[in-house]
Amino acid sequence: MRKISFSQATLEAMEEEMGLNDKIFVMGEDIARQGGVFGQFKGLAAKFPGRVLDTPISETFIIGGGGMGAAIAGTRPVVDMHFADFLGVAMDEVLNQMAKMRYMFGGQTKMPLVLRAPDGMTIQGAAQHSQSVEAWVTHIPGVKVVTPSNPYDAKMLLKAAIRSDDPIIYFENKILYKEKAEVPEKEDEQPYTLGKAKIVRQGKDVTIVSYSIGMKAAMGAAELLAKEGIEAEVIDLITLSPWDREAVFESVKKTHRLCICHEAVKQGGFSAEIAAVVAEELMEYLDAPILRYGAPFCPIPFAPTLEKMVRVYPEDLYKGIKGMF
Repeated sequence: MRKISFSQATLEAMEEEMGLNDKIFVMGEDIARQGGVFGQFKGLAAKFPGRVLDTPISETFIIGGGGMGAAIAGTRPVVDMHFADFLGVAMDEVLNQMAKMRYMFGGQTKMPLVLRAPDGMTIQGAAQHSQSVEAWVTHIPGVKVVTPSNPYDAKMLLKAAIRSDDPIIYFENKILYKEKAEVPEKEDEQPYTLGKAKIVRQGKDVTIVSYSIGMKAAMGAAELLAKEGIEAEVIDLITLSPWDREAVFESVKKTHRLCICHEAVKQGGFSAEIAAVVAEELMEYLDAPILRYGAPFCPIPFAPTLEKMVRVYPEDLYKGIKGMF
């Protein structure tokens, strides 16, 4: 085991996969010259000359003519969005082209395109550079959506995404880039299967489901609850589309209570999908109403004092879950 950052883990994944397959290349704004706005591509251009490309400021080209065109032609592009907030600029390419191509061609073509999208609140990123927009794209058939919460999953998930023949949107939380955790040596790594969640804490009294940076609130709440004798089972979804219903269902059948949290705005957030499906399928197992936590329905403020007010904290979950008993 060694301790590396989330950013280093994604860089390792890129280096290893690009070393194995010369059809993989990277494209985006300032990734060759600068190594990415958060340094997540630093040094990659020197190791793979001609395969790490800077683009104009055009998300439409990066995803569409550049990324999709290259994928259809037989390469395996990894394209970077700079900020996930900018996905909206190229939504036609995501919604009507990238997601539909394999279906409309009757499976005669592949779309091995990974779209990396740094998301979430930073410190004073404000309204246009702080959003979590994963719920937008989980509504699109034909696209897989993933969002790791730690360095090991970040690495293995990115490797799995690059090897997939389907288009994948890879959300990576900006605050998590610098966070370090233990990652196995290469020979001890276990491949990740897209669509599988992880039970990161066993429990019997309540199920807490989250992903990405929301796992901090989930695990923090579980620790607070344990002091009160309430054992929470915590599930990291990792993949949002398709999400692991079986893992969530089995846990809820055992604990009879469900709490879901994420950093994204609560209204229309992905927690609503999970809550609706569990309510439809497992109502008879629930001993309390399902709890959902997310940001309030407002733009992310610039002022640090106000920014703190839209975040989700372990104490929020703790208070709500205590009320279930």
